[in-house]
Amino acid sequence: MQAALPLGSASAPTEADVQARTALDDPAEWPAFGHELRAGGDWESQVCVEGIHCAACAFTIEDALLRLPGVRKVTVNAASRRARIVWSPTQVQPSRWFAAVAEAGYRFAPAADASLRIERQKDARRALFRWLVAGLCMMQVMMYALPAYVAGPGEMTPDIERLLRWASWVLTLPVMAFACGPFFGSAWRDLRHGRIGMDVPVALGMAIAFVVSTAGTFDPEGPLGHEVYFDSLTMFVFFLLTGRWLESRLRDRTAGALDALAGRLPETAERRQIHGGFERVPLRRVQVGDVLRVRPGEAFPADGVVVDGDTLADEALLTGESRPVAKPYGETVHAGSHNLSAPVLVLVRQVGSGTRFAQIVALMESAAMQRPRLAAMADRIARPFLLAVVLAAGGAALWWWPVDPGHALMVAVSVLIVTCPCALSLATPAAMLASAGALARRGVLVAHMQALESLATAQTVVFDKTGTLTRGTPRLDRVYSRRGTLPGDALELAVALAEGSLHPAARALRQAWDAQHRVPPAWRAEAVQEQHGQGVQGLLWPQQGDAPARHVRLGSAAFCEARALQTDAMQVHLSDDEGWVASFALAEDLRPEAPEAIARLKALGLVPRLLSGDREAAAQRLAASAGIDTARGGCSPEDKLHEVRRLQAQGRAVAMVGDGLNDGPVIAQADASFAFGDAVPLTQARADFVVLAGSLQAVPDTVAQARRTLRIVRQNLAWSAAYNALCVPLALAGWLPAWLAGLGMALSSLVVVLNSARLSRMDSAERQQAVASAEHVPADATLVPQG
Repeated sequence: MQAALPLGSASAPTEADVQARTALDDPAEWPAFGHELRAGGDWESQVCVEGIHCAACAFTIEDALLRLPGVRKVTVNAASRRARIVWSPTQVQPSRWFAAVAEAGYRFAPAADASLRIERQKDARRALFRWLVAGLCMMQVMMYALPAYVAGPGEMTPDIERLLRWASWVLTLPVMAFACGPFFGSAWRDLRHGRIGMDVPVALGMAIAFVVSTAGTFDPEGPLGHEVYFDSLTMFVFFLLTGRWLESRLRDRTAGALDALAGRLPETAERRQIHGGFERVPLRRVQVGDVLRVRPGEAFPADGVVVDGDTLADEALLTGESRPVAKPYGETVHAGSHNLSAPVLVLVRQVGSGTRFAQIVALMESAAMQRPRLAAMADRIARPFLLAVVLAAGGAALWWWPVDPGHALMVAVSVLIVTCPCALSLATPAAMLASAGALARRGVLVAHMQALESLATAQTVVFDKTGTLTRGTPRLDRVYSRRGTLPGDALELAVALAEGSLHPAARALRQAWDAQHRVPPAWRAEAVQEQHGQGVQGLLWPQQGDAPARHVRLGSAAFCEARALQTDAMQVHLSDDEGWVASFALAEDLRPEAPEAIARLKALGLVPRLLSGDREAAAQRLAASAGIDTARGGCSPEDKLHEVRRLQAQGRAVAMVGDGLNDGPVIAQADASFAFGDAVPLTQARADFVVLAGSLQAVPDTVAQARRTLRIVRQNLAWSAAYNALCVPLALAGWLPAWLAGLGMALSSLVVVLNSARLSRMDSAERQQAVASAEHVPADATLVPQG
């Protein structure tokens, strides 16, 4: 990226800001932080947002962008601090919506911008410095306020009392001018846009407390002469900054899996030149076919194949596999994984958005942008609640004013501070993001946040068989061919036709061919059409000669109009214009961890079922081996869809575990769904959870995590409601001083974030289960993901 932060600023833009924004108008820069929705049409971009604190900030940004012509849709997530913008390049350029956000007082940065981390580090240092200033001034003000609390009548002269007040006023000035800067700035932004954000009541409370105390300091004999609260004010600011700082650190840590993954790619790569030397080039200049040198400790910049050398790779963030994976000559390496032991040369096969790394990041970014149902409900409640807070504070001030004007104002301050609904807005997104980050580290990507709630209530788990309960790729066991056709020739025809298919049977045939031959098939396929759940058909032309094309079908017995083999094994048939050509019997192996995973699902109270397109006897035999009591074979995709709908009509929440190939309709219909296996590109996945790791233990692990997540969300919401139910009456009654109100507000948000942070850790039982399941996973099961 050419652009550097800050790409938005509340102050007047500098020439560097303008240049950075203008650089983003180059179409070559757009793929770095977005993708085209359709050729020649709208774009969808993901950006990070700085300066956002609450749901009201998110609404302000959305309104500012939606006023621009060409901006179709905007979604801002305050918890993940990310925004998704759908925009038309023909009507608006990125520099315009970057500038619009800067005018609103916030900053945008492309999600992949390396300078984003530097700017966030600067913000963290500024926040720490503000906290230190508030803490130092608070201690001094408390020291000056102490005599007023402990001195008896006549022990302190009026001159000394005024001197201590003036000293406290002077020490409070840097707190108000510097430490409170973010609160006043955020409140002013909200008020300018006609909104009442989270910081409006807080800033209003600070301002009232300071004005009342200043009046008492300048006019000791006036009506507010006995109302001096510099100690309460500075203590409140210190507590609030402490809570915000800890909250930010915890939120970044628990929801930081996306940022950790997004920063894995290097900015440059060593590319081999024509004469054999190497040059360091920007990553965006790397193309398919280049040969790159990757040294130990460096991240692989693109997907490719090792063509020289032998090393180990760390793929933990991509697959959940914590152990190093061997990468000898000819092995595939993935962008974002790390070279551990030796320098290697890599032939680039995929770059940019085509890499598995980019697909994973895109899925995680999409999930981070979503607002779960409970979070959206909390945001809707928070907005009118803030208005009610201001009205309640005004009503409390009017009620107490006839008794004591100074006390009335401080009661209003306490009400404004203690009722700020930060904890309510954080209750759901903090837990969801923490849980999604924890699952990502275990090799499960959450594509839809709402699915965590749906999965937690699931009662039935429906499994596909091939590539899910069985290993991803079966093996060719036997070939039957018609008279006059050699089995090898039949296999060659089948492999040529199925070259582009991702079905496990097609992969099994290709592996069998590659194991016996070093050359591709001598046929060229054209007009290939694949019918999900049935097979593939097309025209095959010889690579040499002028023989006519052959219309060939490969798939089920019914699709190929062939007689099924009298065996329980998985079978694929081949036919041409003359009829049946060959049948291929494939052997499938049950995943070794399947029985234990099914047992864990039963222990969690779920009922497992098997729906397979294979023969009834084969489905029943495999189900019995896995421990599944209910199984049905011979199911088409429509049959699976009908069965799931039947279960849902009975009031049962259904989770579907499929290979993501011909299970698209049923995956979309299920309440929660997993795409499992090692073949389907992530961009084609429509499932709620994408399993990158190769173990079925991911399914019960995710169910358990989803239940923990829903339990934590309910705890957070209950705490937020109980906190306000207890503290609001105390504040209205005048029994809650400002400093205690500030402490309560800071602690309420902190409790929510700390409670949510528990989701990022595995308990001892889960940890033991993860270690045990890792022992059952073959080394090659984690190398290639399924979408």
